Amino acid sequence: MPFIELQTIDSTNNYALSRIHAGLAQHGMVIFSHEQTAGRGQRGKEWVSSEGLNIALSIIVNPSPLNVAQQFRLSACAAVTIYRFFEKYARNETKIKWPNDLYWKDRKAGGVLIESIVTSRAETRHALPVQPESAETGNALSVPWSWAVVGIGININQTSFPAGLQNPVSLRQITGNHYDTVEMAKEICSLFNDQFTQLVNTGFDEIFAAYISNLYKRNEKVKLKKDNRVFETTIKSVSPAGRLIVEHGIEEEFDFGSVEWVM
Repeated sequence: MPFIELQTIDSTNNYALSRIHAGLAQHGMVIFSHEQTAGRGQRGKEWVSSEGLNIALSIIVNPSPLNVAQQFRLSACAAVTIYRFFEKYARNETKIKWPNDLYWKDRKAGGVLIESIVTSRAETRHALPVQPESAETGNALSVPWSWAVVGIGININQTSFPAGLQNPVSLRQITGNHYDTVEMAKEICSLFNDQFTQLVNTGFDEIFAAYISNLYKRNEKVKLKKDNRVFETTIKSVSPAGRLIVEHGIEEEFDFGSVEWVM
């Protein structure tokens, strides 16, 4: 797979999207940068990373044969990839925080931001997961899913973080070791390629099982916020469509973006 290494860029996802728009994209193409000046996280948040210390990369994916209604499958594929990568070095306490953040104990080590090119009457771009799989959304999401950009950020060698960040952690802080970020980025890309090949060839079941078995706070009580309501609930699971399943007297399901964690 082509591996493009950059010294600095505003966002590896932006660069990858520009390759797609220019007709220069290839499935499996990787954009890696030693520095991001405007990295993005989920829900419009900034992804803060010090120059030369961490992993910031984007993988261009031709999502066929998945359709747009199956967006969570790609999201889970990426989440399981970074979990397996990080757990290899950090060992116990590594978890996937719904929908696709990487946690060690109660501290954030990384995350995934997937952006999609969907072609219908007009080309649109959005972050995943947008809508869950359902019969109701099937017709609306039957348009061609042309490309996806899987953006991955993981804290590797950074040991000092801005005060405003909530509980960040790096691999070096956990293990005491220093790592080659380029080589580790290539390792992640190889793992993702294996996971995606498995998803396409044998289906979602094994990836989904790995996602659920390593879900952060599963069967534990947490606080969530929906609109102005903060409530305590127990994380039970995630549906195959990507909805968070919780229980507090009654069972409820929430789409991504509809609730926030109160940490």
